[in-house]
Amino acid sequence: MDLVTNTTQPLSILYQDTELVAINKPHGLLVHRSMIASDASEFAVQLLRDQLGQRVYPVHRLDRKTAGVLLFALSESMNAIMQQQFMEGAVQKTYLAIVRGYTPDELTIDYPLCKDDGNGAVGVLQEAVTHLKTLRQTEIPVAFGKHPTSRYSLVELTPTTGRMHQLRRHMAHILHPIIGDRPHGCNKQNKLFKEHFEMNTMLLHAQRIEFTHPVTQETTTIAAPFQAEFRRMLGVLFGVGDLK
Repeated sequence: MDLVTNTTQPLSILYQDTELVAINKPHGLLVHRSMIASDASEFAVQLLRDQLGQRVYPVHRLDRKTAGVLLFALSESMNAIMQQQFMEGAVQKTYLAIVRGYTPDELTIDYPLCKDDGNGAVGVLQEAVTHLKTLRQTEIPVAFGKHPTSRYSLVELTPTTGRMHQLRRHMAHILHPIIGDRPHGCNKQNKLFKEHFEMNTMLLHAQRIEFTHPVTQETTTIAAPFQAEFRRMLGVLFGVGDLK
């Protein structure tokens, strides 16, 4: 089972004006109702609607397992404008992930992905590009397989396309899967984290988005602090509780 947020607490609002609102989505919370997640009973759309007392429109998606910045419009017209910005690649998205192994200092992953409808690939290849930058590396005294230690990297990921599970699939493709990812990740690593650290969360965090506000025409940057489990693993693996 994935870690599911405790929704007895209000959603954390990162940004709000008369047109837009952004939350720090917890790990395990679906954006909206989905046929592929029939076990879920709470959704970000409904929780935020009830919290604000008005209708909200998610202008992009985050995986259920991914935490971080999630942006909503407060009207249908603003929703259409912001969705267009995302579709045109006018919104810069930055993620952080903890992955297996030592990654290169920098890398551009240009690897097309089959279109995915949430139930598996459906055959059409789509362009997919992700830029990777390694922020930290660590080696910890926990045996893995034939190795007496385990190595991990903290990476910054900047996608220039928005394919379903793009970051997860790209990191698996270069053999540095995101810790806690299923089904694209490494089941043995996921088991190690569950047994040694009682950690069952996917360590992918939507850290920041940047876009031109349609009304003010100003550059708007919204950043999300780490959720508790991501911050805990930063401490366990890298000896830090946050990044400066």
